[in-house]
Formats: sequence, structure tokens, C-alpha cells
Amino acid sequence: MLRSMTGFGRGTARADATAATVEVRAVNGRFAEVSVRGPRSLSAFDPAIQARCKDLLERGNVTVNIALQRRASETGQRVDAEAARAHARLLLDLRDASGLDPKTTPVTLDHLLRYEVLVPVDADPDAEQAEAWAAVEPALAEALAKLDAMRIQEGAALADDLAQRAATIEEHLAAVEARAPARVAEAQQKLRDRLAELLADERLNPDRLETEIALLADKLDVTEEAVRLRSHLVQFREALAADEAVGRRLNFLAQEFNREINTIASKANDAELGQRAVRMKEELEKIREQVQNVV
Repeated sequence: MLRSMTGFGRGTARADATAATVEVRAVNGRFAEVSVRGPRSLSAFDPAIQARCKDLLERGNVTVNIALQRRASETGQRVDAEAARAHARLLLDLRDASGLDPKTTPVTLDHLLRYEVLVPVDADPDAEQAEAWAAVEPALAEALAKLDAMRIQEGAALADDLAQRAATIEEHLAAVEARAPARVAEAQQKLRDRLAELLADERLNPDRLETEIALLADKLDVTEEAVRLRSHLVQFREALAADEAVGRRLNFLAQEFNREINTIASKANDAELGQRAVRMKEELEKIREQVQNVV
């Protein structure tokens, strides 16, 4: 399954009082490079974030943006639950020891608030960091999943485009193969006619003439190039269907396409074959551009 190197994903998650938003953007890149931008308090987790991105994305320049929001305490205080329970028991024991009626003398929050049951909130950096990571981790996973889904969708479109261009090259190659034998025969006959005119005095060695004609046929023959190009086209289609990173393989095959097409063009010596070679080069240039965006 072909994957594009470009994509975007966004994920959100919450852990207790901390909410995290993670955005991941990926663009073309020769290698896997990950840049993390977020609160300094989370810098210790940068290696883990980079590793997760590289495991999934394999290639490309990736930027991870992390934003945190913490639900602040409105009073700056928290309930000391243990102290509240202890004071409530003492008040209940005091009422019972005094013989007061529970119905007419209830223990209320007003009574408890006279004691130190509300205490200042003490910030714990380690606890805050752990809570932030607990929110960031699932948000990152969601963002990466969405980015990968986008890359798969774009990869499918790329695969269709590349397959169509490869098919177009193959069509032109078939025309080259169909024309090549006749073009060689025509060139040989032209050579015979020209030499016959120049050497009408019969001093021409027939064996030498046939040797030169055979050498000409060899110079003009594009059979080997056509066979290799067809083989590369088969490998190209197989790579498009592979369930792995194939960008480098496709790029290599595109270079091999270029080598064979250039040789065919240099041997053409024929208007139709030359035109077919130019058309193949045009499709190849578009393939080479598209392959740069494949993982």
C-alpha cells in the first residue's frame, strides 16, 4: 500500500485537570526527521515522541506541536479530606457526649469550615509532568493515526497516477518495438543504395559491405533496451502494490527508466521513434516528480 510523505493529523485528550492538543505535520524528506515543539516541562519525552513518529512514518520531515491547558483551581485551595473526616468525627463525638439531640443539633459544613480542612494547593512538578504526559500520549496516538490515514489516501491517488504514467510509457515502448525492425531494414537499404552510387566501379568488397550493414543494424537495434525497460516496468508495478516503504525503490527504477529511454533516443535515427522517446521522457519526468513524495 503506497503512502504519501505528506499529511496532517490532530488529536486531543484529557487526564484529570490537563487537556492536551497534539498536531503532527509531515512533508517530503529524504530521511525521517522529527521536530517537537511544546512545553519545556515535556522535553524529557521528546525522544519517545520522535521514536513513535519514526516508527510509523519511516521517511519525511515531521513537526509535532503540543499545547496543554490546565484547569486552574478558582480558590487556590484543596480539601484536606483526612482532616475533614477527623474534625467531623470529633464534632459528632462532642455532640453525643453533650447529650444534644442530633435532629436539633446537626453537624454542618459551617462547623467544619472553622477548622483547617481547606489547605493551599501545592504544585508538584513531577505529578504535573506525569499528568501532562498521560494526556499527550493518547492525543499523539490519535494525531498519528489521522496523519497516516491521510497519507494512505494520498498514496492511493499517487499509485493510480504513477500506474497510469507507467502504462503510457509502455504504450509508447510497444510502438517503438513495432517500428524498430522496419526502421533498421530501411536504414540498411539506404546504406546499400548510397554505397552502390559511390562505388559503382565495382571495387567494393561485397563481404565488407555486408559486415558494415550488420554493424549498422546492431547500432540501431533497441531490443535489449526495450526488454530491460519492460522488466523495470514490471518491477515498478510490483513496488506500487507492495505493503512497505518503496519510495527509494521507485526512485531507483525511475533512474533505470531514464537510462534505457535515453539509449533508445540516441539510437532512434528515425522521426517516429524519436517522437516516442520524447513522449516517454515527458511521462518519466512526471513520475520522477511524484516519486519524491512517496514513503
